[in-house]
Amino acid sequence: MKSNMIAFGPVPSRRLGLSLGINNIPAKHCSYSCIYCQVGVTPATEVERKKFYEPEEIFEQVKKRVETLKKQGEKIDYLSFVPDGEPALDLNLGREIMLLRTLKIPVAVITNASLLWREDVREDLKKADWVSVKIATVSQSVWKKMHRPHTELNLDMVLQGIEQFASEYRGCLVTETLLVKGLNDSQTGLLATAKFLRKISPARAYLGFPTRPPAENWVEPPDPTRINLAYQIFLKQSLPVELMGFPAANNFGFSGDAAADLLATTAVHPMEESQVWQFLQKAGADQALVEKLVSSGQVRWVHYRGQRFLLRCLSQDTRGSVKKGIKEE
Repeated sequence: MKSNMIAFGPVPSRRLGLSLGINNIPAKHCSYSCIYCQVGVTPATEVERKKFYEPEEIFEQVKKRVETLKKQGEKIDYLSFVPDGEPALDLNLGREIMLLRTLKIPVAVITNASLLWREDVREDLKKADWVSVKIATVSQSVWKKMHRPHTELNLDMVLQGIEQFASEYRGCLVTETLLVKGLNDSQTGLLATAKFLRKISPARAYLGFPTRPPAENWVEPPDPTRINLAYQIFLKQSLPVELMGFPAANNFGFSGDAAADLLATTAVHPMEESQVWQFLQKAGADQALVEKLVSSGQVRWVHYRGQRFLLRCLSQDTRGSVKKGIKEE
């Protein structure tokens, strides 16, 4: 059973409404190997940009999916580059954005910001309507623990790149700070991060915490009091802060092929069990479809913090070993 892995969704997004995802690089090319990544551990980090897919191939697949979804009566708020790794590693990203803009739907890119020190990356991302940059900490030691970056990267160059991009970009720039218990949730660290964010003046400063199975299974969200502390610190720095990490809507898009939709979506966006069942009902399918995908080794169920998630089985299993908090079926 073949799945279109370039375009998936639309997926309900707390930030972007109904977001049609674009997976512009194969799994799992990334400059980071984040401990909390829902796609799993990065086998080998990389920083050199390269060509993965032809821009015209991405455009045609997205265009076809947009047309199919519109026929199904589905709404699309954004076309979003949110792949299995870092989208800016794609040397053709700028060309792809320009092609997709002809579809008259806003284009978003969610980046870990690690390559913004490169002028060519900044130029590519300037073409997007909406860009989210990851800023979890301004501490070098915490940054290394959380992101396990490529050896050629250092935090100063990353932060300088973010500042440069923020000064040049004319679209909607937002930031994402994901909190991990015991790492970047101290009062001192949060204040330093908030002060840096204030310098770049994001349209929104999102605060989040792990809600789906992470790459390293010991990763946990902070206690509610710590999350509230972070929120209050950001507010006092006059940041337009908004909390993420709470359940999104369940209205995943249906293109007419339930199996292909499930495979494409769960490769990048693990689905809670309730989301899976609601999607199947919408698609006119039943539990047997999921059982077939599980038995064929294409997807698997994973337990995390009392919930069950459906994940796509990638060609190379990049998820961390089973430890505290996660149980696989």
